[in-house]
Amino acid sequence: MKIVGIAACTSGIAHTYIAREKIMKAAQKLGYDIHMETQGTIGTENALTPEDIKEADFVLLAVDIKVGGRERFKGKKVVEVDTNTAIKAPTQLLEKVVDKLGLTE
Repeated sequence: MKIVGIAACTSGIAHTYIAREKIMKAAQKLGYDIHMETQGTIGTENALTPEDIKEADFVLLAVDIKVGGRERFKGKKVVEVDTNTAIKAPTQLLEKVVDKLGLTE
């Protein structure tokens, strides 16, 4: 399972990085490959490449704000949640998304 995503909160500081970290740890625990970009006060970090996006089974947006570059995901399955959901239950979130989208490992 390959996942790409973006984390971004209203202030672009704490929740952005906490959400990214929690989602990445949960994905690794489940044996998934993941690459998460952050968009915040200091700009974009860990930017997704076109190759990352092409290979991904789905895109996870853990965001509280409008993020830039959404057009990159045209034709991909995109799931959007708020950062609090990603922080509070990242493993359950990923399991639910995989199940709902009918993806197999």
